[in-house]
Amino acid sequence: MSRDIRVKVYGGSGEAVPWPDDEQGRYAQRYCQPMLERPIADYIANVDTSLRLLSVAGCMLPLTVNEEQYDSSYVCSPFTHYVTYAKEELGLTGFRRLRPPLSALLDGIGAVLKWTAFNRVVQVNNWLLSTNLYPELPDRAWLSAVSLLQASFPGHALIFRSLSRRLNGALIDQLLQLGFRLVPSRQIYLLNPADDASTTSKARWLVKRDYALLGRHGYERLGPSELTTEDVPRLKELYHALYVQKYSACNPQLTERFFETALEQELLQFHALRSRQTGRIDAVLGYYRRCGVMTTPVFGYDTSQPQSLGLYRMLSAVLLDLARREGCLLHESSGAAQFKRNRGAVAEIEYSAVYDRHLPVRRRVGWAALRSVLNTLGVPLIRKYKL
Repeated sequence: MSRDIRVKVYGGSGEAVPWPDDEQGRYAQRYCQPMLERPIADYIANVDTSLRLLSVAGCMLPLTVNEEQYDSSYVCSPFTHYVTYAKEELGLTGFRRLRPPLSALLDGIGAVLKWTAFNRVVQVNNWLLSTNLYPELPDRAWLSAVSLLQASFPGHALIFRSLSRRLNGALIDQLLQLGFRLVPSRQIYLLNPADDASTTSKARWLVKRDYALLGRHGYERLGPSELTTEDVPRLKELYHALYVQKYSACNPQLTERFFETALEQELLQFHALRSRQTGRIDAVLGYYRRCGVMTTPVFGYDTSQPQSLGLYRMLSAVLLDLARREGCLLHESSGAAQFKRNRGAVAEIEYSAVYDRHLPVRRRVGWAALRSVLNTLGVPLIRKYKL
């Protein structure tokens, strides 16, 4: 372990946490302190995990520690991500003939993964959101952090989630040198709205047309200062309508307490669309930025409204406008692949970096088998069908 990089794990019972007095440290305190003081399920209903903190090179990062918790959200349960969620996704795909054999394959993989204690993991920089953005740290910091975590959690696999070559190439290379293996996770979409050279004129025209729907249908934009705690129930309702009810209950089920805390503590920047006719908020997004990258863990709209109204298109256009104004590269997560491609987004495979070399052979079988299946079958299918 490098002597000039200080690393320590915090979060034991009654242990005081020395939060760094800088922008990142204050944000981490506002975000993590409530979840250290109350059950995490008060903020994310379907998350069952133990929260710790990793202090490395003056930066405070959340750690999640799991043993089993196979029914927890995919943000802390690898089993949910790779088996439960994947089976749900099969029902949304168009290749019906492949569903039965792929479902049977996932059942078999799931049985093997449970046999290997697959969910006994520690996830680094895990903010319990759909996408984790990483801070810029010295190269030696990650080496020191991994060494400490191996010693602190000798029976757990170590995971860095939400890694892609374009955003985290240097970190990926460091982790590979340390013995991590890359396990494909999903296909994401990246876009730089401020760089007109990276998009076609047709893509820009589509975004402009989407944005024009706001005026046509009588919607106004609301910024963070125009939203109050009285709006929290509606914001939560809109998020759940899309992410949980329409897509999957495996997504993090954010509670009203989460929205209230995130709004008051500025953990996310919320923007909403309100109908001038009804006075009702019908769409919301919440984003955060780190090191020039923006992502939106909160995105939702009133799914009971007719699709012809274009709430998704309007909200997406507002998001691209915000990213352009912020000068950020936009991480658009996964899903709605053709819609995002048409507006200039570029596909990228996202990975989880997994370290399990210190574990017994039985514990390593699951990750090795999963990596092999995903590289030989999963990724080619994702790319072929542009999922």
